[in-house]
Amino acid sequence: MSPVQQPERPGGQDTGATDSAASTSAAAAPGVSAQDAPAPTVPATEAAVTQPPAADAPSPGGTAPEGPGAVRPGPGSAARRRAWAELLRLPALFTVPGDALAGAAAAGARPNARTLLAIGSSVCLYEAGMALNDWADRAEDAAERPHRPIPSGRVRPAAALTAACALTGAGLALAARAGRPALAVAAPLAATVWAYDLTLKHTPAGPVAMAGARALDLLLGAAATTGRTREALPSAALLGTHTLAVTTVSRQETQGGSPLAPLAALAATGLLTRLVAGRGRPDPGPSSDTRPASHPAAPRRRPGTAGRIAPRPATAPRPARPSRPGAGSDLAAGLTTALGALYAATAARPYFHAALNPSPPLTQRAVGAGIRATIPLQAGLSARTGAVGPALLIAALAPLGARFAKKVSVT
Repeated sequence: MSPVQQPERPGGQDTGATDSAASTSAAAAPGVSAQDAPAPTVPATEAAVTQPPAADAPSPGGTAPEGPGAVRPGPGSAARRRAWAELLRLPALFTVPGDALAGAAAAGARPNARTLLAIGSSVCLYEAGMALNDWADRAEDAAERPHRPIPSGRVRPAAALTAACALTGAGLALAARAGRPALAVAAPLAATVWAYDLTLKHTPAGPVAMAGARALDLLLGAAATTGRTREALPSAALLGTHTLAVTTVSRQETQGGSPLAPLAALAATGLLTRLVAGRGRPDPGPSSDTRPASHPAAPRRRPGTAGRIAPRPATAPRPARPSRPGAGSDLAAGLTTALGALYAATAARPYFHAALNPSPPLTQRAVGAGIRATIPLQAGLSARTGAVGPALLIAALAPLGARFAKKVSVT
């Protein structure tokens, strides 16, 4: 057979095949002389050379253009996009907005424009850490994970380092726009990210540094929204504990190891579920005066202001989210319990499997589940303060992250 594609006639029949069939029939038919036989046909190979292909025929190995002058992307554009998606671990990005929203809820405030700036800052700093992580681990990945974007040659090391620097600068700039309190939290957060990737990752302090970074990210949302962080410290500690457990398990995801790390993570998951979902009513927020209403604080007169009474500054209440009695409180409590159960269901089973068999595949699966479980934990931390709306918004990110995780690994 000729390697050159034979052009077709309008009827869909192949020219060479039709003429060859006619010649064979004429030669085989009895009583037909050589003079009556049809003229010899042009071989298929010659016909393919002498007859130009149709204008709209696809080129060998390609696809037909959609129209004259149509521009198709370069052959490597899709591969480059996927390489950067793997480098930045885009599915894990869905775990970031919940930090700032949970921080705002823990501080007793509704999300505002500064909260959005905090989310933008968190996203930039998080992705800066991802790019810097692969740049710092390029030699190790060449031996253990050669399919990663940098060792496989799909992303240049200089490009990854440049992206890390640019994203760090953008994150700090967005935090500065949110105000000085936000920048005061974002600066140590950025320093922690760089210190972890460059020096602390392979030391015993590595998981603690990663936990501190996630806790600071929650405090960034509180600082940007209200200018305060004290009320958000308990939520930051709970989120940091979860991150500490996940990071400890991830240290043995390439070679496997002891079952102690996933067992400890499983125990931490149970404890966090109890602390987050075990509360009967949502946290009413900070209060500055606990004395009964029948004994109000006695007013005092300011010097030189006869007849004018001013309240004592020490007893002036601080703005805070009041408790929501009735149906609203019951809704928040029920949502908190449901989100706590979802958190446990997401993380506990993979941790248990990794404890039974701490092989690299099961350990990596446990790490991925721990990362995804961050979202229901953030939502539960928001719901327990009575912030039902932000909690539902955070929880809605979970199915999106799970969907994208099927295409790009989060570990």
